[in-house]
Amino acid sequence: VHGGVFPVHLAMTSFGTFLTAMGYPEAKIRSPGSGDWSYSPYTTTDRLAGILAWHYEQDGMRPMIVGHSQGGLYAVKILKEFAGKYGDRLAVWDPVADRAEARTSIVDPLSGRERPVVGLTMSYASALGAGGWALVLPNQWDEFATLRRIPDTVEEFTGYWIDVDLWAWTFPGADATRKFENSGQVKVRNVTLPASNNHVTLPVTADLAEDTAIRAWLDTYRPGGAAPPANAGDNALWAADVWYSVKKHWTLEAQRLIRARRAGNAPAV
Repeated sequence: VHGGVFPVHLAMTSFGTFLTAMGYPEAKIRSPGSGDWSYSPYTTTDRLAGILAWHYEQDGMRPMIVGHSQGGLYAVKILKEFAGKYGDRLAVWDPVADRAEARTSIVDPLSGRERPVVGLTMSYASALGAGGWALVLPNQWDEFATLRRIPDTVEEFTGYWIDVDLWAWTFPGADATRKFENSGQVKVRNVTLPASNNHVTLPVTADLAEDTAIRAWLDTYRPGGAAPPANAGDNALWAADVWYSVKKHWTLEAQRLIRARRAGNAPAV
């Protein structure tokens, strides 16, 4: 989910290009309807949650959500949609036809049983620079008090904060402004990025995969591990950390699906 100021969506296009260059399937990032690389924070969160439910039913692997700036707020709000904060029913949304379906449940691809959309969990979600000026906008006013409380509708959540970020209102020593909290069982990480990062352009990462040395570092990166090559640029740490989590949960979800198929619950497709 990209940020809200035009043309910041191009930054997430660059990040999507980075992921595909690293080996993630392009068709699993781009909208199957519009072909866009990311979704807007000016749509509704029930629509985005419905699209994620549609994808899970189709693919058998729980989706991942990456949000930038105002899109980071939407990543959190989508999780709260699944938690039932805004209502106890969510319609499945067909992204190809771009319309809500006349149902609020899916056939769980792992169990073969029908289940409501509300209560679904995602595998991984992250938010970069979420907060600050974006909270001034009317479509975000409901998040003032609970923005940083992450519900149990995701397995793992990472919040990324730039040490000095005038957009997200984060400053050195003000830890309360850059800390997501666990409101249940979800694993929550908070990562502070160097102040030299630019809030608007940080997701512009497509060129990182083109350099042999940087790519090798990206593929072997572990949180808390070796620093990036000197020529990698300020945004390499964020790209590496997200790519690490994407690889991790991509693998875990594939394993869940394989086990379900072996148990005879999930159809082989």
